Amino acid sequence: MEQLFLLIKYAFFGLIQGITEPIPISSSGHLVLAEKILDIHIKGFGFEVFMNFASLLAVLVIYREDLVRLTTNGLKFTQTRNKEYRSDFMFIVYLIIGTIPAAVIGILAEDYISDNLKYIKVIGVTLIITGIALWLIRNLRGRKNDQDLSIKDALIVGFAQAIALIPGISRSGATIVAAMGLGMKQQTALRYSFLLYIPVSVGTMVLSIGDLKDDPTLDTLLIPYLVAFLISFIASYFSLKWLMNIMERGNLKYFAIYCFIVGPLILLFM
Repeated sequence: MEQLFLLIKYAFFGLIQGITEPIPISSSGHLVLAEKILDIHIKGFGFEVFMNFASLLAVLVIYREDLVRLTTNGLKFTQTRNKEYRSDFMFIVYLIIGTIPAAVIGILAEDYISDNLKYIKVIGVTLIITGIALWLIRNLRGRKNDQDLSIKDALIVGFAQAIALIPGISRSGATIVAAMGLGMKQQTALRYSFLLYIPVSVGTMVLSIGDLKDDPTLDTLLIPYLVAFLISFIASYFSLKWLMNIMERGNLKYFAIYCFIVGPLILLFM
């Protein structure tokens, strides 16, 4: 019975991670919120790494054609300097530039964030901030396509991603808001946001290998981790597909309303 409860617990948290990672309502904030409401603490650093990897795989599957095209055309441009491939090569450059702020700030501020900002009241405030940001850009319809991006765009969206290291600030929300605020079309903003997620996620995993290897709970919790991983991957896949559909319809305001409801409830009752 205890083992069954353990599987259900990790499956539930895998579901929460998978649903909330792609959509702009903060997966980190909702995991902390779920632990608080259920009075359950997920032990071990390995779980966070496994869940991050599951969401990463879902993003890779959905954007596999873009990744193949960018890689192929980027290599062709370096070899031929053909202008036909330049926009894809520059898109890769902008992804690299956009990754730098989160990488640097993450390394410098990781301990501070973990020690001082992973509190339930902080998440209530940051969810409201996320809601305000989403509300402000809800009606924007930009003109910039992939080939219209600039170094300035990449840096600003990159800094937005760095701000999302704060629990309750959605990574996808922050980057999409920044991208649309800079005039990107919704689909360009969405694509840039999630392709930007890939190098940051991979970097986090690489830096976490040592901690994962030393995680004392890994041997005993391997099956619960794998169950949570599978559920998180499936949930991340369908959640991102859902977000893509919502972006096409221009319905980001519903996520803002959700944040306006949940944020104050956290501040009032938790």
